[in-house]
Amino acid sequence: MEPETTQNGDLIQRVEEALDTIRPMLQMDGGDVELIAVESGVVRLRLVGACDDCPMSALTLRAGIERTLKQAVPEVESVEAE
Repeated sequence: MEPETTQNGDLIQRVEEALDTIRPMLQMDGGDVELIAVESGVVRLRLVGACDDCPMSALTLRAGIERTLKQAVPEVESVEAE
């Protein structure tokens, strides 16, 4: 089980690093994103601040966040918002 935990920790770290490249753009508009979990290639996020109730949040999630995460972390298969 140790290697799996290490691999998952590395995956989470790479996802967080990719999110850090997106955060400045979200924060400029008063929003942000929080990582909830990474499970079996699915990244679960929470959009917060202005992003929480923004009508463009679905587009931001798919066109911006998901695309960026998939490019930076090939193990990411999809992104879901909570």
